[in-house]
Amino acid sequence: MPEIEIGEVNDFFARPVVAGVDLTAPLKVGDTIHVKGHTTDLVLTVSSMQIDNVNVTQAKAGDSVGIKVTDRVRKADKVYKVA
Repeated sequence: MPEIEIGEVNDFFARPVVAGVDLTAPLKVGDTIHVKGHTTDLVLTVSSMQIDNVNVTQAKAGDSVGIKVTDRVRKADKVYKVA
């Protein structure tokens, strides 16, 4: 499946398990993303997303969002949207 790069991980929080992502393209709850890095390879559907601790259903390029993830991700991992 084609994948489009939409951002980069800038932070990771273990509790709750959340990745901070700087977006370079729009993202919506329900989209499937692929987080890929040196030791990271994680595909998941975005189930919840926050901007400044407020739940949102979509975000745009330039936004910094928190996305609930199912496993550890690392700073500078690339985030792709799976088409």
